Amino acid sequence: MHQLKCWANIGNYETSMSKSLKRLGLSLVQNVVAVSSAKGGVGKSTTAVNIAIALATSLSLRVGLLDADIQGPSIGKMMNLKGKPELQSHGPHPLLRPLENFRVKAMSMSFFMEDESKPAVLRGPMMSSTFDKLMFGTDWGKLDVLIVDMPPGTGDAQINLGQRVPLSGAIIVSTPQDIALMDVRRGVEAYRLLKFPILGMVENMSYHVCKNCGHKEHTFGEGGVKRTAAQYGIDVLGEIPLDIAICSKSDAGSPVVASDAESSHTAAYINIAKKLNQKLGLQILEKETKITIE
Repeated sequence: MHQLKCWANIGNYETSMSKSLKRLGLSLVQNVVAVSSAKGGVGKSTTAVNIAIALATSLSLRVGLLDADIQGPSIGKMMNLKGKPELQSHGPHPLLRPLENFRVKAMSMSFFMEDESKPAVLRGPMMSSTFDKLMFGTDWGKLDVLIVDMPPGTGDAQINLGQRVPLSGAIIVSTPQDIALMDVRRGVEAYRLLKFPILGMVENMSYHVCKNCGHKEHTFGEGGVKRTAAQYGIDVLGEIPLDIAICSKSDAGSPVVASDAESSHTAAYINIAKKLNQKLGLQILEKETKITIE
């Protein structure tokens, strides 16, 4: 069965890490940031990819990107990356070497799938094991930020991340549509139970600008994310328009931030990246101050 074959491919890279060395691959990663949404189809992966590239190219940070959507990986296609990662020696504990493009190191289940059109139908324990291998068994090296593209929902992946990874915080992506925001509220409540720091929200597909007349139309409603963010005391990091260019460039493996540096869309992602960097800088300062006081 395909699900067993693709899992076996990554299973060949099994490491001998003990529980005390579970964070081996993350040992030099300064910040881990989850890009999440409790609802699928809101452009979460597209947002994660463009933020990662903006952090790397505009802010000159050392950035990694982990595709934590084991059953529906898309980062490989968006980042124009293919092929199985090499297994390299790291003392007694071999680690996977991430693939790289647009100055971003990336790891995805799609790199181990012989046919991406076939489903990876895996039970919970197998998904958790695969997550471990991709997260902890990758030689990320020295990174300022590791962006984790989360699967939709509030299940195993979110619990694993919250309980087992030194998470700096989460960015929540949503459209302004009421039905999407219902799931966002559930997600916020779940993340608070898991003690996820929420760094901010991004409103994707916020509006559409007519190319002929310049009229701005709020296709999925207006101000929904701002109202929800205010309800929970969360900052809005930015608004991304609904535009075919963002979608088509992602589908082509040439994300808009990498391929159209002068566009207003790229400027919007860069602005989000700058705000995220400021948030992470404040968090680091607070941690250092607390240590000094103690």
